[in-house]
Amino acid sequence: MIKGIDVSYHNGEVDWQAVADAGIEFVMIRCSYGLQSKDIMFVQNVAGAKAVGLSVGAYHYSYALSVEDAIQEAANCREAIESTGQLLELPVFFDMEDADGYKVRKSFVFDPTEVTAICKAFIDNVGLDCGVYASYSWLTDVIDWRSLGCAVWNAQWSANDDIKGYMWQYTDKLEIGGQYFDGNIKYE
Repeated sequence: MIKGIDVSYHNGEVDWQAVADAGIEFVMIRCSYGLQSKDIMFVQNVAGAKAVGLSVGAYHYSYALSVEDAIQEAANCREAIESTGQLLELPVFFDMEDADGYKVRKSFVFDPTEVTAICKAFIDNVGLDCGVYASYSWLTDVIDWRSLGCAVWNAQWSANDDIKGYMWQYTDKLEIGGQYFDGNIKYE
């Protein structure tokens, strides 16, 4: 197991040397979200993480309401990653959850068949090594992750080995150099 964090522009300026000095070996960085939006800190975060020797992966936060939206989001994600001019060592993950309530406000029906089809469309069209990110409840009740045949990044802040997957997000309170990050473990 190796320790990692995930970041987005919400973390502000990251002290990457402090992150490396804390024993962190990898980082998942938000690259994009929705149909056209890019994380404004993505290129800077990739450069900073690589400069201190961290392995880098990415994630895309989805606002997709249909398979067609997911295909467009996959193109947006790929474009964001290509904008760095660098290869990523770790997969890109697709986050289909609804943390900000957008899908609920748009009357999206969280039908597992439809949600899984949206995830599959993104994975099939991004053109990169890809997996799904979701909370334990989404992985057990909403996404048929087994049918996708991809890496799984499970967000679950308590110990339970039901879905170990590729990576586990075990906390949102990992303190490094006075900043708080989501803490992750990647299984090797």
